[in-house]
Amino acid sequence: MLENVKADFQAILEKDPAIRSKIEALLCYPGFHALTIHRASHYLWRQKMKLFARIVSQISRFLTGVEIHPGAMIGKGVFIDHGMGIVI
Repeated sequence: MLENVKADFQAILEKDPAIRSKIEALLCYPGFHALTIHRASHYLWRQKMKLFARIVSQISRFLTGVEIHPGAMIGKGVFIDHGMGIVI
C-alpha cells in the first residue's frame, strides 16, 4: 500500500505543471487525500471489514468531494486533479 501512495505522490509532482513544492502537494491536493484514504479503505474491504471500509469511504467523500467505492481496485501512480464530484 505504501508503494502505491508514494507512486501517487510522485505522479502529482510529475504531471501537474502548477505544483510548486512537495509540501503543497501533501497538504493541498484532495485527489491525493482521496486516493490515500481509499487505499486504507480498500485494505479493510479485502480484510472482510466491509462496513468499516464503507464508513471510511464515506468520511473520505465528505472531506474530499471524491467518492471511491472501497472495492474499487486502483493501480499505482494515479493523479486526480480537480476531483470534486468524481465517483469511482
